[in-house]
Amino acid sequence: MSDLERYVKKRKRLDPEFAEGFDVGYSNFKVGVLLRQAREKAGMTQDDLARRLRTKESAISRIENHAEDIRLSTIQKYARALGKNLRVEIRG
Repeated sequence: MSDLERYVKKRKRLDPEFAEGFDVGYSNFKVGVLLRQAREKAGMTQDDLARRLRTKESAISRIENHAEDIRLSTIQKYARALGKNLRVEIRG
C-alpha cells in the first residue's frame, strides 16, 4: 500500500465527511478518466469527438474532467461516437 493510500484510508476512518466526499469524487474522477482513455485509445482528439457529437471541444473537456452529474445517455452517445458499446454493471 502506498503512502497516499495509507493516508486516504486513515483520513477516511477519522473523518466520515471526508470519506463520503472522497468516494463520490473518486467515482466521478474515474468516469472521466475512463472516457478520456477510451477516446485516446480510439486515436481521437477532443476536437475530433466534439465534431462527431456536434458539440464543442470544451464540452468534451468538461465531460472528461468534471464527470459529476453526467447522464447515462451522454456516456452512451460518447461511447457510440468512439465506435464502442456502453455496458453498465451493478456488482454486489
